[in-house]
Amino acid sequence: MIKTGMITLIVVVVGLLALIGIYAIGVYNGLVKLRNMFRNAFSQIDVQLKRRHDLIPNLVETAKAYMAHESGTLEAVIAARNGAESARQAAAANPGDAAALQKLGAAEAGLGGVLGRLFAVSEAYPDLKANQNMMQLTEELTTTENKVAFSRQAYNDSVLAYNNKREVFPNNIFAGIFGFSEAALFEIESPVEREAPKVQF
Repeated sequence: MIKTGMITLIVVVVGLLALIGIYAIGVYNGLVKLRNMFRNAFSQIDVQLKRRHDLIPNLVETAKAYMAHESGTLEAVIAARNGAESARQAAAANPGDAAALQKLGAAEAGLGGVLGRLFAVSEAYPDLKANQNMMQLTEELTTTENKVAFSRQAYNDSVLAYNNKREVFPNNIFAGIFGFSEAALFEIESPVEREAPKVQF
């Protein structure tokens, strides 16, 4: 009688441990899959940001011929571009790192601000606005900005799915054991994005 009860208890304990082990494997594999998805989504952002950063020197070179008196603005664009490129490389090394993504977001917001100034100043140079190369570069830059926005949304959606899977109970226990840390969203703090459009009649 005691032996049968002990055997039953051992079978139940082994069965529970096996179920917990299978569940832990499922959680681990699910988290790996979601982590790889958000890393892949960031690589799409990375491609577009690299393209954006590569277009800017050509834009500045084109503008230089027409905007000799605006060297401060042109230098600010190049400095902001270099800072953003450096931040991009750091974030690409670890897409889930909150500090790296925050620096990248700040650098991209700064770059967007100086590019906005460049375009505002270029309005005073009709020959520059009419330049075919400038128009093409501006068009490519705008297209790239749109692709960055779409890629950023896909990345943030992937991070949300990963963080949700990681934080629900009992997954959070296994995520902690296996070392799955929280991933950060990629946000660009831009006053322009936060403001509602002003409509005047």
